[in-house]
Amino acid sequence: MSVVFGIVPCMINELDSVDWESLGHAYGPADDVPGWLTGMASADPGVRDQAFSHFYSAAHHQGDVYPCTAASLPFLFEMADSSATPDRGSVIELLLSIGRESLDMDPEGAYFTPDGTESRAHVDALAVIRRRAEVFVRYSSDPDPLVRRPAIAGLGLFLDDSAHAVEVLRNLLPESSTVEQLLIVKTVATVALRDTAAHGVATNWLEALAGDTTALPEVRLASLVHRGRCTPREIGNHVLPMAIGLLREITSDDNGRGDDASCRAEGEPSASDGSAPTPGVPPQIAAAFEDLGRQGRVHAPTTSLLEAFHTLLDDRVPERTALLTEQLRGADPAMRYDAIRMARDLIAQWRGDHTGLVVLLAGCLLSEDAYTCASAAEALGSLGPVSEPAREALVSYVEATRASHGPHVWASPDRLVRRAHQEAVRALARLGDLRALPSVLTALDEGTDAWRAIQVAGHLSGAANDLTPRLSRLLAEVDFLDPSQSMSAGALVSALGQLAGPMDARALTSAITATVCHKQWHMAVSALNALASLGPAGACALEVVRPLADARDVNVRAAATAALWELEGDAGRVVPRLVELLESHRHHEVADVLGRIGPAAAPALPRLRKMLTADHVWTRVHAAAALWDIGGDADAPIVLETLLAAWAENDSTSNHVLACLSRMGPAARPALPRIREELTLLRRSGRFHSITNDEELLAACRSIAARA
Repeated sequence: MSVVFGIVPCMINELDSVDWESLGHAYGPADDVPGWLTGMASADPGVRDQAFSHFYSAAHHQGDVYPCTAASLPFLFEMADSSATPDRGSVIELLLSIGRESLDMDPEGAYFTPDGTESRAHVDALAVIRRRAEVFVRYSSDPDPLVRRPAIAGLGLFLDDSAHAVEVLRNLLPESSTVEQLLIVKTVATVALRDTAAHGVATNWLEALAGDTTALPEVRLASLVHRGRCTPREIGNHVLPMAIGLLREITSDDNGRGDDASCRAEGEPSASDGSAPTPGVPPQIAAAFEDLGRQGRVHAPTTSLLEAFHTLLDDRVPERTALLTEQLRGADPAMRYDAIRMARDLIAQWRGDHTGLVVLLAGCLLSEDAYTCASAAEALGSLGPVSEPAREALVSYVEATRASHGPHVWASPDRLVRRAHQEAVRALARLGDLRALPSVLTALDEGTDAWRAIQVAGHLSGAANDLTPRLSRLLAEVDFLDPSQSMSAGALVSALGQLAGPMDARALTSAITATVCHKQWHMAVSALNALASLGPAGACALEVVRPLADARDVNVRAAATAALWELEGDAGRVVPRLVELLESHRHHEVADVLGRIGPAAAPALPRLRKMLTADHVWTRVHAAAALWDIGGDADAPIVLETLLAAWAENDSTSNHVLACLSRMGPAARPALPRIREELTLLRRSGRFHSITNDEELLAACRSIAARA
């Protein structure tokens, strides 16, 4: 390994004197740490990259700070100080990361190394960095921007003299690039939030800069937002109009930004890259990693600022909606693109009439910009019933792309066109709109990305006669011994269960037989549950299901017993088995089945009443609902008490609670105050806090309140 500056030999001597093994560290041999440090100074870029990677993995794993991390700091500072170090910026980034993580840890707390040794290395590391913090002043004026930028951030975190830090930062502003000016503004706010002694000076400067018409609009917007961060309770009515005015100035033609037709991230292909699926990797997994890569992309320089502004505004939904309206209507395609995710997040987290934002998202479905269209269609598909105002725009886009690129556009060789069309079709299908059907059928018939069509096919119940034969054929082709096919098999079974057509029974019965034969118990349970959703129409499968009610696997036994009830409705046959299964870990699902059976399940009442005292809130909820469905008014007081207590303890139970309250009718009147309170809340609730579940929750609340 080669090194490039004169201090390295003495550094090696000092490193050799450190007992790295006794210091404890993360993953990797301790005696490699000195080698990684010296490798960071190598003239060979490959050696440097490997050395930094090893150090982050072993001595700073996932941001952890170990004794060896603290012991490394003097040597890292030596490298940062030497002009001969090839990559000083990365060294200072590492110093910044170690210091920032140390600040975020409890200064009075003790942590433990992987070998169980108690460590306060974060305190030691911070002490070393603060003793040397003045070097960040020098680094912040370095000719290399990659050195300056982490140094500017360091000024806001590590200088004990906060007034001095603010002064240095203010003096840096006039000669800095736009990127660095934005960083300086953010760092001044960091100083104000870190030290009350500097708060007044820092916020006054930020306020003055926000109003300085000679400054760049980006810098003024940053000052406005970060001034708000310093005093969030003092955000006045003037802030939002001022921010919108600055956004318009930033995106105006006079500011050098044209109204480009499209926005595409660097590296995003527009045509087929010829890639083939990786053997053994489910396509859903590969697509998930592609989605993760897209989520981290930022297209506009204002995005991080606007995200901070939205965070600051928090529950001020009308103001945030007005800001997003400006973002989505703006002339800058990059800003519009990034606003799609922000709009989706707002709608996902907060209740309200989001029609205006949904219409603006639909306005991003432009055939000349497949990249942006794909993002907008994906966002609309995630909004569930809230995306209804975009229905006709989705139809127009789907039909336009089929007209422009042909009926096989679902499998277009242009990856952007293909993804945009597929996402629009999927969003339309989730609305139950049969105009999505032609592309869904193309996918199922031709096989390209068929898994994407399968995921939404169950929503198209009006096309069961077209879909069921195709889904059944695909399910028959599944190799249940191939783990890579399990996700597709699960989606096929789920779709057939949703469509619930009589023809589904044969395909599901065959799947049950195959999964049991191969001891694929999890998939067998899914197929049994789907079969149960067919009700009496699945009775032809009884000969296969009955033996499984005695299966050794408790999951299969419970699912088969539930299916027996749904297929033939013989309470005398299934209730004793279900009562026994209440003692198993499947008691939630079993309680639900007993509730559906109703009064004929009375033998289960003693056990269900006992379950009301369980520690687990979900056990109490399922038991209470079954108790009402079986016992009725006699158990109403304890059922109501249990449900309301569970709702208060865990609002994710609310969909289950409201479903039972709705069935209780007049007996649920004591719950009306809580129901009316729920209707006043702004933040979404419900199972998983998903949009669909929350909308169902609100509908149930309104229905119960209206009947009162």
